Amino acid sequence: MPMFTGLSHVALKVTNLDRTLAFYGQLGLREMFRLHKDDGQVWLVYLRITDTQYLEIFPGAENDRAPGWNANGTNHLCLTVANLQDTVAELHRLGIPLLIEPQRVLDGNWQAWIEDPDGNRLELVELDADCLQLQAIARLRAEG
Repeated sequence: MPMFTGLSHVALKVTNLDRTLAFYGQLGLREMFRLHKDDGQVWLVYLRITDTQYLEIFPGAENDRAPGWNANGTNHLCLTVANLQDTVAELHRLGIPLLIEPQRVLDGNWQAWIEDPDGNRLELVELDADCLQLQAIARLRAEG
């Protein structure tokens, strides 16, 4: 039996809470709830990705931007999409620029990249029916 059952949340520290919530709101992530410190200031805001996956937003970041591509630590957050072309069209409509244009990558999937206002990189991926991830899942299930 696996020790882990899923990825619950990813937490991001941001410089401007309102700007960040507006950005992720454009992407369809809805606010679930807020937790406050004893002094009443917002400690964190939970945004819904799915019913079991969330994005935690913590205000008060020390730096203006997230670390670069080669820094230690978390490199990016990847969100799956049903149709990458439709998603990219919606991003263009919203005025959200692409960091990397749609492309097929080594695992067989289609991906594009954007950044949030603090420079946190978001990979957007459409899983191909024959991608390496789904092939590996089928193999692991067959192995028991």
